[in-house]
Amino acid sequence: MMMKKTLCLILSLLVLTALVAGCGTKQEAKQEAKQEAPKKTLVVGMELAYPPFETKDADGNPSGVSVDIAKAFADYIGEDIKIENIAWDGLIPSLQTGKVDMVISSMTIRPDRLKQVDFSDPYANSLLALLVNKDSGIKTIDDLNQPGKKVAVKSGTSGYFYATDNLKKAQLIVLDSDSVCATEVAQGKADGFIYDQLTIYRDWQANLATTNAIFIPFQGVEKWGVAVKKGDTQLLNQLNDFIRKYRADGGFDQLTQKYLPNEKEAFDKLGFKWFFDLN
Repeated sequence: MMMKKTLCLILSLLVLTALVAGCGTKQEAKQEAKQEAPKKTLVVGMELAYPPFETKDADGNPSGVSVDIAKAFADYIGEDIKIENIAWDGLIPSLQTGKVDMVISSMTIRPDRLKQVDFSDPYANSLLALLVNKDSGIKTIDDLNQPGKKVAVKSGTSGYFYATDNLKKAQLIVLDSDSVCATEVAQGKADGFIYDQLTIYRDWQANLATTNAIFIPFQGVEKWGVAVKKGDTQLLNQLNDFIRKYRADGGFDQLTQKYLPNEKEAFDKLGFKWFFDLN
């Protein structure tokens, strides 16, 4: 009798131990699964050919203003990030087909683009300016709108659209790279190049012997925004919340000091509204 009781007790203890061990194993498995759950990856499209906004560092890694903004946003929503280097004309199609989740590539918010994608709240101002050859005699935008004048423009940009609509007397040289446009002017193959003020300033500084910069505004202020797929309100709302917080926390001021200190100083001297000043 005593032996039976002892045997029953041993069996009971073994069952209890197995149950406790089983519960512990299940609990540990749940915790491990929770810990090992992979982060989502935010895929961002940009053309890495526009320093200091979208470019590559010495090791070939994405670098620049837009890259820093994209990484900060990914941290804000708790996702990993992957940057896809895409030619300018392919950025919006890549968004429409789902290849990327968003595009941040110094893109102007334009009515024609709003028909294809949605844009975040603006994060920067953009005004057009002119880089002209020193021997061209160009002093104003009207001087370019003359027969025989050659105007370099980058395909699909605000400068391209402005020239197409307003410089009908001039000959347009449509190219795929803003740096090539600047080279055309520096070498005297084009009389002028239309692009945003910051880029024109940098191109002028790189070619002081052969070019001049004309910053007189000849069109209204345009805005840059982050593009998302049409109807993606969740990502759009996250972006708008992030942009407000990033600005309030001094993020855009830090970008200015990191990438654009000389341009900021020059703009202040010229009395221009600063690139990130949306007030």
